[in-house]
Amino acid sequence: MAKITLDNLAHSYMANPKADDDFALKELNHDWADGEAYALLGSSGCGKSTLLNIISGLLIPSQGRVLFDGRDVTHAPTADRNIAQVFQFPVVYDTMTVRENLAFPLKNRGMDAAEIARRVQRVGKMIDMEAQLNHKARGLTADAKQKISLGRGMVREDVNALLFDEPLTVIDPHMKWELRTQLKKLHHDFGHTMIYVTHDQTEALTFADKVVVMYDGRVVQIGTPQELFERPAHTFVGYFIGSPGMNLFDAEVDGRTARIAGTPVDLGDAYAGTGTMQIGVRPEFIRLSTTDEGIPARLRRVEDVGRHKILRLEVNGHEINAISGEGDVIPEGANRITFAPEGVNVYANDWRISPQGKAA
Repeated sequence: MAKITLDNLAHSYMANPKADDDFALKELNHDWADGEAYALLGSSGCGKSTLLNIISGLLIPSQGRVLFDGRDVTHAPTADRNIAQVFQFPVVYDTMTVRENLAFPLKNRGMDAAEIARRVQRVGKMIDMEAQLNHKARGLTADAKQKISLGRGMVREDVNALLFDEPLTVIDPHMKWELRTQLKKLHHDFGHTMIYVTHDQTEALTFADKVVVMYDGRVVQIGTPQELFERPAHTFVGYFIGSPGMNLFDAEVDGRTARIAGTPVDLGDAYAGTGTMQIGVRPEFIRLSTTDEGIPARLRRVEDVGRHKILRLEVNGHEINAISGEGDVIPEGANRITFAPEGVNVYANDWRISPQGKAA
């Protein structure tokens, strides 16, 4: 296990990068704690896999350093970093049995045969392949082969870090849930430093202690699932986390008052500066109103998704989402919306700003 430090790290696939946009991975300075589970979350092309490959040693960064427990490993080969990596598509030895595939990394390290057998049996049970341990890998399905790849990463207990690059892409939905649960248990039992790349917010939020949200080559927020939900540091985090994501309203802000679609809204706290900003409110914090208070809105349709209802509204020509409880009655004639004060965030140039006198 290792504390991973990213020091002034950046990477470009161009020979002579000049502008900020030339970098696939823009400058990062972060410490990732020993023994924590992190998820790198973002849309395709945001730099997740580039960062993971730099940490693993498959890619040398254009600038900066990678340190494991303070030791500079920036130019060290993957084999010298003592990590286990599982890729998006399965990498297995077809001529070997499932048992031999799982045992391979342990045999390479000269481990005692009895200990190898114990660990292989345990991991075989975890990935639900006990009955296939003596089968050749050649004839197995893609998701079964990926379970072997996952098992090879999980069978080692002495690694500095376990790295997963979208490992559940080819796994069926039910097995995804089972394997995520097993990975969480593995982390709880052995305390490995784990980094899990995904574009799926459910995978990230259910797997990680801390979620690292990336956008356009930058880390825009590192936080717990609760922090990402309640206080998105960037508008992309609000949009990407949640289903539906956070609503954004263009607003003129002056102190503690925002003017949205011509309607004054009390923000509850005063904000420094004046001018055009954005108000971010998650659907869970929007309420329908039949009074004269609130922002004019038109209810277009109601979608019942079982656990709750999604209200599709139109405000000033833009679609807005609200969430209502499954048993809630939609008030007839409701034509305005209000915000729960605890659910309001204010953004300037896409970055969240804090009320005056309060920390971020």
